[in-house]
Amino acid sequence: MLVLVAPGQGAQTPGMLTPWLDLPGALEQLGWWSAVSGLDLVHYGTRAAAERIRDTAVAQPLLVATGLAAAGALFPHESDAHSTLGAAAGHSVGELTAAAVAGALSPETALVLVRERGRAMAVASAQAPTGMTAVLGGDPDDVLAHLDKHGLSPANVNGAGQVVAAGTLSDLAAFAAEPPPGARLRPLPVAGAFHTPHMASAVDHLRALAVAAPVTDPHVRLLSNADGAVVHHGREMLDRFVAQVSSPVRWDLCLRTMGDLGVTAVLELPPAGTLCGLVRRALPSVETLAVKTPADLDAARQLLSRHSAQSATPAPPWRLVVAPLAGIFRLGEVLLGAVLPQGGAVGTIRSRRDEQPVTAPYGGTVVEVLVEDGDPVAPGQPLVRLHPEVAPEGALA
Repeated sequence: MLVLVAPGQGAQTPGMLTPWLDLPGALEQLGWWSAVSGLDLVHYGTRAAAERIRDTAVAQPLLVATGLAAAGALFPHESDAHSTLGAAAGHSVGELTAAAVAGALSPETALVLVRERGRAMAVASAQAPTGMTAVLGGDPDDVLAHLDKHGLSPANVNGAGQVVAAGTLSDLAAFAAEPPPGARLRPLPVAGAFHTPHMASAVDHLRALAVAAPVTDPHVRLLSNADGAVVHHGREMLDRFVAQVSSPVRWDLCLRTMGDLGVTAVLELPPAGTLCGLVRRALPSVETLAVKTPADLDAARQLLSRHSAQSATPAPPWRLVVAPLAGIFRLGEVLLGAVLPQGGAVGTIRSRRDEQPVTAPYGGTVVEVLVEDGDPVAPGQPLVRLHPEVAPEGALA
C-alpha cells in the first residue's frame, strides 16, 4: 500500500516552484490558481526571498499550489490517484493538498480555504509576537515538562523524537536558554504559534466559511492530524481541518496508523523531504520517495506501479461506517433494519491510547453489521453498512 503525503508550513524554500513551470500547461494553471488565491504564485514561487514567503498568508497558498502542481503532473487524470493510492495525509496545511488529491475538495476550493486560512492565521499571529521551535531529541516526557514549565504548547508531535514548541517569542527565548537535556533546538521559519490557542480567531473565521464550502467524500482514505484516524467522509474531514488550526498536529499518530494499515511505501509531494525523513525513522521498512523536482517523476511513477492499491471501484448505493483507528470494537445497540440517525452511535473502539466512540456520518437503515462485538479491527475497516435515508421527493437525504 502506498500513502501520499504533503508537507506543511516551514517546508517552503525560495524558488521551489521554478522547475515545475517547465511542464506543459503549468504556467497557465498557476495563473488560474493565482486568480483564485489572490496571490501571484509564480512570482512568490520563483523570485521571492525567503523572508517574503515566510509570511503565513503567502506560504500556505504557495505550499498547496506547489503540491497540487506536482500531483497534477503525477496523476494527469484525477481517477489515476484514486486507483493507485491506499491513503493520503498532509501535515498541517498539507491536509488541504491531500484532500484535493483524494477528491474531497476541488483545487479551487482548497485554494480558497488555504487563502482564508493563511490570512486569518496571519491576523491571529499579529496579535502577539509568537513563533515555533523544533525540539530534536531528548526524553519525550522531559521535553513536554519543559514546555509546560515555560508556558509553551506542543504544537506538533511529529514522532521520531521531534516535537515543535509554540508560544510567545519571550517564552521561546526562555526555553532556549534552558533547553531539555539532550535536545537540540531549531527555530522554524514561520510567523506565529500555529496549532495553539493563539489561533482561536482563525478557527472562528474558517468555521463560518466551511459551513458552505463544497466538499465530497474522498475516494481514498484520509488520515487526520488530530488523532491519526482514518476519515472517509468529506464533511468530517473539513470540520477536523478547521479545528486543527488551534489544536496540536499529531503526526506521530498518523505514522502509527500507517503502520497499522500495513503501508509499504510513502510518496511526498514538494517541497519534499521532511515527512519522508520522519517516516524513515518511525517506519524503517517502508520505502520512501521525496518528489522535489520533475526529474523525480519517473521514479515516482515506478514507485506507484510497485505499490499501487488498484482498489478503485464505483461508489456503491449504500454507505459504510468504518473504523477510524485500530483497536477492539465494542458494538452498541445497533439492530438490523433499524434507522440510525446521522451522528448515531455505532459503538466504541478501545485502542492502545484511549477509547473512541464510533458514530454514523450519514443516517440510514442498518442492512448489515460486518463485525462482531469484541473483534479486533484495523483503520478503515467497514463496521456497519447503511442504506441512505431518502427524502420524500426521492432525493438522498
